[in-house]
Amino acid sequence: MYHSLDLDHTGPDAPLLARDDVQRLLQCRHHDPFALLGRHGDTLRLWRPWAVALWVGEERLAARRVAGSGLFLLEGPQVTALAPHPPIHWRDAGGGIHCDIDPYGFALQIGDLDLHLFGEGRHRHAYRVLGAHPCVVDGIAGTRFATWAPNAERVSVVGEFNHWDGRCHPLRVRGGSGVWELFVPEVAAGALYKFELRSRDDGALHLKSDPYARQCERRPHTASVVCAPGAHVWGDEAWLRARRERDWQHAPLSIYELHLGSWQRDADGDFLDYRELAHRVVDHVLALGFTHIELMPVTEHPLDGSWGYQATGYFAPSSRFGTPDDFRYFVDHCHRHGIGVLLDWVPAHFPRDQHALARFDGSTLYEHADPKRGEHRDWGTLIFDFGRNEVRNFLLASANCWLEEFHIDGLRVDAVASMLYLDYSRQPGDWTPNEHGGRENLDAMRFLRELNEMTHGEHPGTLTIAEESTAWPQVTRPVWLGGLGFSMKWNMGWMHDTLGYLAHDPVHRHYHHQDLTFGLLYAFSENFLLPFSHDEVVHGKRSLIGRMPGDEWQQFANLRLLYVYQYTYPGAKLLFMGSEFAQRAEWNHDRALDWQLLEGYRERGVFTLLRDLNLLYRNQRALHGACFEQRGFEWIDCHDATQSVISYLRRDGPDYCIVVLNFTPVPRHGYRIGVPEGGRWRELLNSDSRYYAGSDLGNSSTLEAVAGPLMGHPWTLSVTLPPLAGIVLAPWRD
Repeated sequence: MYHSLDLDHTGPDAPLLARDDVQRLLQCRHHDPFALLGRHGDTLRLWRPWAVALWVGEERLAARRVAGSGLFLLEGPQVTALAPHPPIHWRDAGGGIHCDIDPYGFALQIGDLDLHLFGEGRHRHAYRVLGAHPCVVDGIAGTRFATWAPNAERVSVVGEFNHWDGRCHPLRVRGGSGVWELFVPEVAAGALYKFELRSRDDGALHLKSDPYARQCERRPHTASVVCAPGAHVWGDEAWLRARRERDWQHAPLSIYELHLGSWQRDADGDFLDYRELAHRVVDHVLALGFTHIELMPVTEHPLDGSWGYQATGYFAPSSRFGTPDDFRYFVDHCHRHGIGVLLDWVPAHFPRDQHALARFDGSTLYEHADPKRGEHRDWGTLIFDFGRNEVRNFLLASANCWLEEFHIDGLRVDAVASMLYLDYSRQPGDWTPNEHGGRENLDAMRFLRELNEMTHGEHPGTLTIAEESTAWPQVTRPVWLGGLGFSMKWNMGWMHDTLGYLAHDPVHRHYHHQDLTFGLLYAFSENFLLPFSHDEVVHGKRSLIGRMPGDEWQQFANLRLLYVYQYTYPGAKLLFMGSEFAQRAEWNHDRALDWQLLEGYRERGVFTLLRDLNLLYRNQRALHGACFEQRGFEWIDCHDATQSVISYLRRDGPDYCIVVLNFTPVPRHGYRIGVPEGGRWRELLNSDSRYYAGSDLGNSSTLEAVAGPLMGHPWTLSVTLPPLAGIVLAPWRD
């Protein structure tokens, strides 16, 4: 806390010290130091709290110190003769001599249009206005600092350049916008800084990281870093052009989800940097054939154990792995090798860390003021006030920043259900209805629609994916039709039903056959993505292989069967890292995956199967061309609960294939299914193949369909079903 100085109010400076604006400056309460400091006619007022003596210009004109304070005066005609920005020389109490340029001699740097758009919530590039931006003003290099704090009495920027002293560089507020700004000469990229805010309500001081920081100190430190404009030279023009033209609804989309901090580490167990990760990740993903990767949040976050979902830096890639340009290199390298990059993004909530957004200016600013709308009971976090223009603008600008500045191909929006429902995870009486008496969060709906309109309108070809676990209607339908406008939605129901079914011993599965068939009742009500994500391999749920019943052989067979089911079922695909080689232990964010498992025979078989499934999925248009449309799927037989077998047809126009899945360890010879045409058929994939460490029971290179109606089709095909396995069949084409 800074206290007012015990000054002599009876001496020659008494009239000046009696002025309210001078007292507010000396007490560190002034909202507009420019009204007092700088040149005013033939008077120059300079503020140096650490100085005991001060001289102006090359001529070293001595300024008068006011009553032992940090305020200095130079008066008379000599002021008007000074250069626009003369050097200021001053001596501190220890005898040290310093030279700088007065920050209060520069004009306003933020335009009125920027403030207007920000106040309306429509400034998509607010991150180019607020925050810290190295720039040159009047030929002098420095950094422009700006932040939004409408309920602060005073805001200062502090850093190494001023001994972290909030008295030195108070900002000016821009009218009723709540935006504060100051250009500080000679502060360059790489400087550490924070904002010190004095609450208007109680005078308390709050030391905060910059909400719009483009770079942050590596944890556990929490300062923001003045970030130079990106210098990376992009080489992904061909990728971006193809992305704009890509018909993603009729193209393959298989996603490899990973957590950069625990995918791989160096020999000492420390993090790899973005550049090294780029090469390792791309080589691995290319070998497997995924089309995209999805990064668990790399937005800056202080706690490793939050996995990135409690973000404090919404515009800054995590410094754990390098600089923003290092992250640009990562994305660029992926694009140059044909791999898309999706980013987990968290607008639903933020942590209570004192250095971050919580009560930023001493008030409930970014969070909703009503605890019934502003606090997550389950997670101990705070909820954004989606009804406030500037808060929506903060989040929309963040999304736009990742898409535009880092070329991200899409955002997976975390915890959408918690945003949509006012009573989400709340007891009766602990939530406030909306203006119509309902439980829908109308402000959050508006925000999500605006997010999706911006993303699809300004970045064609990019995707937004909702983690939404309820039956909220039209999540993936256009805004103009009344939907929320997302590209896709995670199919949580299918995921839970499928994993629940496979957890049963095969002898009991016929009692739960509906878990395999129920999902098709709603499979085309949304554009669904089928996720086996990080959430399914932590917190005692066990790994995917660990969920499978039976001995080791059966566990691996069940896992291979699961992957065939996922890749042939309608919808896009997502698989969490480690699942490609049957990681046995639950995922642990504190260490790397068990890569040595890839040397195992069965584990390598799972890896090879996933490679071939990705290849089949990409090459067979029937498996991806109409995965969001009813025309792309047809049951052949969904009623064989007794034998726990299902069969279905996937098609896109004239292209089609047939999938038969046997969920018991019993081989079935001569199993008859109906097919649309006669002639020769072939087995495209068999998860029991010896190449995948299976028992190698299957079908010969040629199968022959015979005339005879069965299951609604005019031809019948007799096949061998291997145990706990899936096969994919297609007619021979000349």
